[in-house]
Amino acid sequence: MPTSERVAKVVLVDIEGTTTSISFVHDVLFPFAKENVEKFLKESWENEDTKQIVKDLQQVPQFTDYKTTLSAPSTEVDVGLITDFVRYLIDKDLKVTPMKTLQGLIWAQGYASGELKGHVYEDVPAAFQTWSAAGLRICVYSSGSVAAQKLIFGHSIAGNLQTHLSAHFDTHVGHKQEQKSYENIANELGEEPQQILFLTDIPGEAAAARSAGLQAIILQRPGNAALTDDQKSSYEVIPDFKPLLNLKLPNNKALA
Repeated sequence: MPTSERVAKVVLVDIEGTTTSISFVHDVLFPFAKENVEKFLKESWENEDTKQIVKDLQQVPQFTDYKTTLSAPSTEVDVGLITDFVRYLIDKDLKVTPMKTLQGLIWAQGYASGELKGHVYEDVPAAFQTWSAAGLRICVYSSGSVAAQKLIFGHSIAGNLQTHLSAHFDTHVGHKQEQKSYENIANELGEEPQQILFLTDIPGEAAAARSAGLQAIILQRPGNAALTDDQKSSYEVIPDFKPLLNLKLPNNKALA
């Protein structure tokens, strides 16, 4: 279906490589968390939220793997061990939910202090404005925590874009290359899967969404991974959100 005729009730957007540059995530956010994790843990070690995160981190399979890499494994779970483990996870870009939660708390301090501003591509604010004004629901699905998602859009370089967003999903709903995750999202939104348009830069995510009945389009932004010829022929590929400004609602009410 050409973009000019596309119909949807919900636009579900990925963040990294879709609304926000991969370089921002990897060159700004990850280093900020890595640099500040020890300070954050020292200051909040006795807080209940931090205690729960530390407990959850010890339950993930990667914790056992990490301890086998240590020349002298620590028998005590302290700030130093958890700091090093979190930095290990960041370096390996592992999608571990409690680590993502911790990153979100660290980033919250950076956004609050003004050290961080969420990057969004220049076409994103206008697209959000157009879709939300027309009554479409704009939702987010990212491996980053819901809290981190709200920070990026709430403290973006284009101002507060959070007002346009109606729902957020992270790995608590399931991993992004699994069909069930998108079925869960459709159920939570109370929408038929075919009425949801998912925008992502990752073919594996697009495939999982499509297998659940969602529409899926791949973004080929500057800096995103190259697509194979098969991927280009299997999916609609667009360079930015501009081709989607003429989305239509199911009642054929065109977006202004």
